[in-house]
Amino acid sequence: MLNVNEVQNIIPHRFPFLFLDKVEELEPGIRAVAIKNVTINEWFFQGHLPGFPLLPGVVMVEALAQLVALTLWSVPANKGKKGLFGGIDKFQFRKPVFPGETLRLEVTFLQTRRIFNTFSVSASVDGKVVASGELTMVMTDAGGMEAP
Repeated sequence: MLNVNEVQNIIPHRFPFLFLDKVEELEPGIRAVAIKNVTINEWFFQGHLPGFPLLPGVVMVEALAQLVALTLWSVPANKGKKGLFGGIDKFQFRKPVFPGETLRLEVTFLQTRRIFNTFSVSASVDGKVVASGELTMVMTDAGGMEAP
């Protein structure tokens, strides 16, 4: 298990854009399970549907992408590489997530094509899947990735 400080030793994300509170399971490059506690104090609830706060779907996708990145950066051969969000496919949102709920995030490696690593991902609350799909992460050296 990794606490939030250990998570920050692996991925570069920081408050207010770090969406992993702890990692419960980790098989580097293969799979991981993490927890995101959804609290009313989150910055995005100030403007996301006032009077009816629910977790934005893009935040769920970002939390899952951060877990994919952590899974890949945990592989020693990927140290120092850039991790970029490469794609989203077959994604469905099945149920809203509200403040006070605990989001369980799970990612499992599916395939690699060149530098594109695809994972099956899902988010659940109380054992019920609230979102699922596939995310692709690009792992590359910095060369050719500079801003124009």
